[in-house]
Amino acid sequence: MEEKINVLILGGGGREHAIAWKVCQSSSLNKLFVAPGNAGTQVVAINLDIKETDFPAIKSAIIEHNIHLLIVGPEAPLVKGIREYIESDLETENVRIIGPSRAGAKLEGSKSYSKDFMQRHSIPTARYGKFNRDSIQSAKEFLSTMEAPYVLKADGLAGGKGVLILEDLKEAYQALEAMLKDGKFGNAGESIVIEEFLEGIELSVFLLTDSNEYVLFPSAKDYKRIGEGDTGLNTGGMGSICPVPFADVEFMNKVKDRVINPTINGLRSEGVEYVGFIFIGLMNVGGDPYVIEYNCRMGDPETESVMPRIKSDLLPILWQCAGKELEEQTLEEIDQVVASVMLVSGGYPEAYEKGKFIYGLNQVENSIVFHAGTKISEEHVVTNGGRVLTLTAIGQDLNQALSAAYNDAQKVSFEAVYYRRDLGFDLN
Repeated sequence: MEEKINVLILGGGGREHAIAWKVCQSSSLNKLFVAPGNAGTQVVAINLDIKETDFPAIKSAIIEHNIHLLIVGPEAPLVKGIREYIESDLETENVRIIGPSRAGAKLEGSKSYSKDFMQRHSIPTARYGKFNRDSIQSAKEFLSTMEAPYVLKADGLAGGKGVLILEDLKEAYQALEAMLKDGKFGNAGESIVIEEFLEGIELSVFLLTDSNEYVLFPSAKDYKRIGEGDTGLNTGGMGSICPVPFADVEFMNKVKDRVINPTINGLRSEGVEYVGFIFIGLMNVGGDPYVIEYNCRMGDPETESVMPRIKSDLLPILWQCAGKELEEQTLEEIDQVVASVMLVSGGYPEAYEKGKFIYGLNQVENSIVFHAGTKISEEHVVTNGGRVLTLTAIGQDLNQALSAAYNDAQKVSFEAVYYRRDLGFDLN
């Protein structure tokens, strides 16, 4: 990179705030914009009031602000083809983009496609079946061959909430009908995947690839269930920890050999150009990695734990990747442990209210506050989503990091605030 560059990040959640926080530390940055952003991103960047799927408005912003690098935070614009839209226009074709093509994003956009991809390339994953409204009886017959708990996944994008894990077969039958007959997850659930339940500990592995080389990011673990002890409904994520203690050299070598390399080689062999992040949701089953799912972007809330752990200047690496000039390299990381606690609105992940005043942010002492569902209303920060804030702390060990984050969490309040108090319970 010879000159300083202008960067636009698409998205308005905690992931995008964490990426913006990291990018704005770079000596290679000129101006940073986030669209639409939130109350936190406007402290480190210029917010643009543009929805991340409003492609014409995004293109206009790229031209108006002379954007050199576009970083796509969430999955929806990628699945809808933001890369193709920007690259197909003469005015924006030279903008570098972090985020795969529509074909690459299908790894996340369709659970059945990604499971078939894993099968084609001998990537370890759970036994599965694919079904739609016309094959409900076959789906029930397939379910009856499985053992509890039963895993049902909406095929399309459901905001991280399209997975049901049920202990009772009768309940699983009912959920099946609710998804395929009654439209429980809307268009995302028009077809479903039924999967064998894998017993183990979950982790998230992230890599940045230009279709040939890749850079491995720190591993992280998120906590998806709303209730303590991993109970209750799935959410978009209630907190995260980085790094994962059991993801040692031996385990990660298995991940590279059995999952990462076959994934990148598989995409290339199928003619899918993939430039951007691949987030691999894994299960550690007795020391062996099995793929639960792929995502075509960084995780949330994992990004809030991963970014503070990266010591390297990230922007030049993103620039090289987007230009398909990525060299084989490793990120420099700090030695400490990072823990992120997510504060959510009462009632989440079901019905919740917005517009609640947030108090105590100026009292946070030992954590980085990453905003997720927030906005400014009458010069005050208010809630604007289910997941509201992440408090991220760094410690010499997991307990120290968690203790700092929880101490600061007690200082922040808004009506009906809730957070899990047992993060890391399965890692000690």
